[in-house]
Amino acid sequence: MPNFSPFIIAGLSTGAIYVLSGVGLVVLYRASGVLNLAQGALGALAALIAWSIINTGTSLWLGWLAGIVAATLLSLVYGRLVAPRLSQSDPVVRAVATLGFALVLLGFVEFIWGEWPRSLRLPIDTMAFEVLGVRVTYTRALAIILALAITVGVMLFLGRSRLGLQMRASANDREISALIGIPILRVDGWAWVLSGAIAGLSGLMLADLVRLQAVILTFMVIPAIAAAIVGRLRSLPATVIGGLAIGVVEAVATPVPGVADYRSAAPFVVAAATLLWLQRRGITLLRP
Repeated sequence: MPNFSPFIIAGLSTGAIYVLSGVGLVVLYRASGVLNLAQGALGALAALIAWSIINTGTSLWLGWLAGIVAATLLSLVYGRLVAPRLSQSDPVVRAVATLGFALVLLGFVEFIWGEWPRSLRLPIDTMAFEVLGVRVTYTRALAIILALAITVGVMLFLGRSRLGLQMRASANDREISALIGIPILRVDGWAWVLSGAIAGLSGLMLADLVRLQAVILTFMVIPAIAAAIVGRLRSLPATVIGGLAIGVVEAVATPVPGVADYRSAAPFVVAAATLLWLQRRGITLLRP
């Protein structure tokens, strides 16, 4: 029987990044009704920009900041120039449009940086402590802390701040919200900013914990979507549970012969099981 403890720890840290990215998806969907399939591509862009800046000998933190800012600005550009023109379209159409945005970003980063993998590291990667006999790097602990802290922060923001309440009102009924004076475009813009910043941070952390490669980081949006689906694209606590569960299932399957080759299917299994359960209860995932 293999010792699953190291794999559980690794799965929790990777799952925490799925949670972080899933939170960005949920925030944007709750504010504007858009399921952003470009979340992973924005993260890939952020990670590659950070890698390029750091390799010039510039401060690591400046590189990370530049990557997050770039992802945030591109997210805002799409949210202000493209998304409003599709606001009356079906939710599936709006989601597919973000897939086109993701493909454009992926083509751009592969044209500039190529397809081969790179390495993006933090100084704390070599620092560690033990939990129940398992060595845990500070980076993995940071991933878990960031995911939980940002999730709690977003929950407080949506529940207590004026802008957060406007986002929730806009998500419930955009037409009525506009009639009572809520600036819909401005609210949507801030939702895209928040989502883009989270996408950039998620991409940077995944590049450190998994691999800095554009295609891999772009398709890391799949576990994040699965986590968001567990939360019905609305519940942040359920998204946390979904993301951590997916990360742990993927990691625990690694040492199991005959199962390891299929561990990447964990997000699909979790998402499919959730959708089937919602269907049996007559619950619609994407609102019209």
